[in-house]
Amino acid sequence: MAGSHPRVATVADAESINEIYNYYVRTSAATFQVDDETTEERVEELRTRPDNQPMIVLEDKGEIVGWGALSPFRSRCAYRDTIELTVYVRHDCHRNGYGRIIVRDLIDRARSLGYHAVLGVSCTESVGSIALLKSLGFDIAGTLHEVGSKFGRRLDVVYLQLMLAASPLSAEETKRGEA
Repeated sequence: MAGSHPRVATVADAESINEIYNYYVRTSAATFQVDDETTEERVEELRTRPDNQPMIVLEDKGEIVGWGALSPFRSRCAYRDTIELTVYVRHDCHRNGYGRIIVRDLIDRARSLGYHAVLGVSCTESVGSIALLKSLGFDIAGTLHEVGSKFGRRLDVVYLQLMLAASPLSAEETKRGEA
């Protein structure tokens, strides 16, 4: 993990990003998407993604082990200072600190881009993702009950929120993230 550094994703990363993402499409409620993302769709997304909404990848030993993105929360102008964070870690790489590295990097990018609030949206079954965000200062802002369905089940969604101007990472959180 010492050699793991996030970088902005390129079109060349599309297949690796989709390998990670489509695993969750097929096997979990971590995403409510039900059909695999195609390489063409991902390439188009990477080509047209605005600079103020970066998608990043995390490499370790030359392999992409996770990715994340900042995306609009809503399209209306009044929401322009709020951004939604997404993070996925390769299913065989959990509990190695990769998610923490990606989320911290995205928080730093959101702050430097002038966003005021970052939201994380997660199925309540994704307890690891929720715990990660809470450990980095996100607060639960609310739960929407049975708004999704996948695998024949009704699913709840929790919104988590980090106020950037009011809640910078503490020195302790910074130290923990580097350990």
